[in-house]
Amino acid sequence: MATVLITGANRGIGLELSRQLTERGDEVIALCRQSSPELQALGVRTIEGVDVTDDSTLRAASEELGDVEADVLINYAGIFTIETFRDLDFEEIRRNFEVNALGALRVTHALQGHLRRGGKIILITSRMGSIDDNGSGAYYGYRMAKAALNMAGVNLAHDFRGRASVAILHPGLVATRMTGFSGIPTEESAAGLIARIDELQPKDSGGFWHANGERLPW
Repeated sequence: MATVLITGANRGIGLELSRQLTERGDEVIALCRQSSPELQALGVRTIEGVDVTDDSTLRAASEELGDVEADVLINYAGIFTIETFRDLDFEEIRRNFEVNALGALRVTHALQGHLRRGGKIILITSRMGSIDDNGSGAYYGYRMAKAALNMAGVNLAHDFRGRASVAILHPGLVATRMTGFSGIPTEESAAGLIARIDELQPKDSGGFWHANGERLPW
């Protein structure tokens, strides 16, 4: 049985990850700004009031975790916005960086003391953060922030070498509120993500994968 910390676990893929991991016997600790009836129904330990852009809430979460040692830290919390060059909203772009890039870095820094040696740090990113795969443009804030997150993941792989392994994972286009419920079922995405997490080895640390196992271009 593994102990898994998950941010943004109250809905979408984070909720489904929590469900599937709990069902197979892992201990899930859900960190979120506010719980949901669906998350409460899982009966997992939940720490509310966690804002990935606010260091004080992360310090409080670390204190509440006490002597917990986790095997896996899944950074799922994120936002999605749409901007074209004609309608750039620089505040929204900045918010993307704060949540989607810096958020995961803040969480990992704040909770690193709870990660067991040999553990795993998971960054839920997006294929839209791939420079090589960008064939349409637009989505400035989301694309730029996810590209920054990918770089953070590679850095973390270097800094945690010998202590923890890092995976940078794209969940696929998933039918959640974030995507307007367009895409594959959350159940399929979460199952793929869990498979990638399970098979992650130190030699693969810092890799960028699709949930289906495909290695993605940078």
